[in-house]
Amino acid sequence: MLEALLQPSSIAVIGASKTPGKVGHDVLANLVGGNYVGGLVAVNPTTDEILGVRCYPSIGQSKQKVDLGIVCLPAGLVFKAVGELVRAGVKALVVITAGFREVGAEGAKLEREISELCRVNRVRLLGPNVLGLINTHHNMNASFAHYMPGPGCISVVSQSGAICTAILDMAAERKLGLAKLISIGNKADINEIDLLAYLAKDPYTKVIACYLESITNGNEFVKVASQVTAIKPVVIFKAGTTKSGGKAASSHTGSLAGTDIAYGAAFNRAGVIRANTFEELFDFATALSMQPLPRGNRIAIVTNAGGPGIICADAVENAGLQVAELDWQTASALKQKLPATASVQNPIDVLGDADPERYRLAITSALQAMSVDAVVVILTPQTMTKPAECARVVAKCADGAKPLLACFMGGRDVIPARRELVDASLPDYAFPERAIA
Repeated sequence: MLEALLQPSSIAVIGASKTPGKVGHDVLANLVGGNYVGGLVAVNPTTDEILGVRCYPSIGQSKQKVDLGIVCLPAGLVFKAVGELVRAGVKALVVITAGFREVGAEGAKLEREISELCRVNRVRLLGPNVLGLINTHHNMNASFAHYMPGPGCISVVSQSGAICTAILDMAAERKLGLAKLISIGNKADINEIDLLAYLAKDPYTKVIACYLESITNGNEFVKVASQVTAIKPVVIFKAGTTKSGGKAASSHTGSLAGTDIAYGAAFNRAGVIRANTFEELFDFATALSMQPLPRGNRIAIVTNAGGPGIICADAVENAGLQVAELDWQTASALKQKLPATASVQNPIDVLGDADPERYRLAITSALQAMSVDAVVVILTPQTMTKPAECARVVAKCADGAKPLLACFMGGRDVIPARRELVDASLPDYAFPERAIA
């Protein structure tokens, strides 16, 4: 039934508006502007047309079959609208409206009534209190988000709509495509377990990234997540792990805080990669989507400065990884190619005056070494450094066989290099610790 939600052949927007800035307008505008190829119906009793889409006073007066209904009405009008959509034969619903369980007992009662109405009629419900959802491979932006991302292989599931919009903005800056983005809000019906199971089978999704404030059913989550992580990486940032955070989460989406230890144990058991910060959620998803998984834990470090190499080596060991011991063939080859004062141990120090060719020699040797599973390349801007040219060399060295991550440290001087790495779809991190994580 989730196909009707994520791949609908037709959509009705209830509460469509002519006024830009209103949710009912922006959702419809995103569907039209995103070139959604299915049928569109708008419901607004005061007009015949909005953005070229035919309007009806009610969904019952439209003769078009509708798979997905999107409700953008005040909370007090939602139950009636849902009833009309159910009678019209929709298979899935998105209730964008807030003002339900998260605001108190009356809102919770109304949410239960809507959920029960959908359950009895076998209609799947996303929400309430959501941003909406996006499926780039279906040209569907059924949300009031500002951006429509390009197609990619990361799918995002978030209990917070604002986290969705932040990820969309960061992805746009990074020129990072997404497969699907789904805001789940109060989870009156569809939850993270349903979506994990669906995305596990989705051919467009390579990595699943989740922001969660609660987990609906712990045992079922572990069972399903264990099956999913055997197929593709799942990264989860669980918020609301403290007393204050749990209290805030309860007022945000009506969720209850669980103990952090229990969540950690569940994630470990299920094979979930846990992000401890929002920054890590985006960092991890980016690396996993752009680079292959490492076959082992042996890391080679290529750097043009000793200090950052030491910082990176510390980060490797602190993360439970190994600073790779280079085999004698690799060390010998590096010694012949690099200046006499360069270090051919690991970290491989190509010296502060390293040009792009010196970086290429070191990176290529490290990637070819049998004793290396992944390579991190560090650059700090010296007076003779050519960051942009070096970035192009780093990108050309990435052949997809082993993970290659860049760490161009600095600010103004490395901005052109970071643009090169973005254009080459290569993960770049400002600090060694983020790359190693």
